[in-house]
Amino acid sequence: MKSVEESLLERVSCRRYEREALTDEQVQFIYDAIRNTPTSYNGQQFSVVDVTDPNIKLELEALIGQKQIKTCNRFMVFCMDYNVIMQGAKAKGVEMPEFYDTVDGVTVGMIDAALAMMSAIVAVEALGLGCCPIGYARTKDQEAIARILKLPQHVMVVCGLAIGVPREHNDLKPKRQQTLVIHRNEYRQDDITHDVLAYDQEVTAYNESRSGATTDNDWIAHIISYYDAAMQYRMLEALRERGFDCKR
Repeated sequence: MKSVEESLLERVSCRRYEREALTDEQVQFIYDAIRNTPTSYNGQQFSVVDVTDPNIKLELEALIGQKQIKTCNRFMVFCMDYNVIMQGAKAKGVEMPEFYDTVDGVTVGMIDAALAMMSAIVAVEALGLGCCPIGYARTKDQEAIARILKLPQHVMVVCGLAIGVPREHNDLKPKRQQTLVIHRNEYRQDDITHDVLAYDQEVTAYNESRSGATTDNDWIAHIISYYDAAMQYRMLEALRERGFDCKR
């Protein structure tokens, strides 16, 4: 088992996996870590679909377009989930407010699902396994994925996580310097431009010299290109289709 320091500070995304399966003990440890995730109100407004069926993985890979979904040992889909509490309320005759139709309700569900995925990531890393979060599971086609996974209303995909025995160990990517991440008592009031551009240059140098395929990508323009592409996503419509019609 890796240390907490190794698990958190040496983590890299893994996109290539061996055919070797995870053991039952490894899977149970990941499940237990997910279940112990801290959540808002202890409402546990999330659920996880653990996909191991090769045919379902192939369907998801074709839809989402990320090959590691097919090659990983298991693909976990993290969802915000109000169906569980709604069914409990119905059974006990407790009136359920339309909290899920508020921005805060959606935020709570997404944060809970994201925290659960981070619990899984830490567990995976501690076991010496590899994983890769796949955000495109959220943005490609929510209704098609919901049909494949048979998700009920008021359950919506937040992110996917490919997990397996790693075939590769990528270089550790440079992250923003502490002065751009940690603010003490209040947000920085000085000009951050110098630090931002310094980080942009650091990422460019990394991409030009990293092991494996190199690129000339910087950080600023490259990330903004993702934002440009994301302007075409239909997330508000997807939320409504899944039973989340934010009114306030």
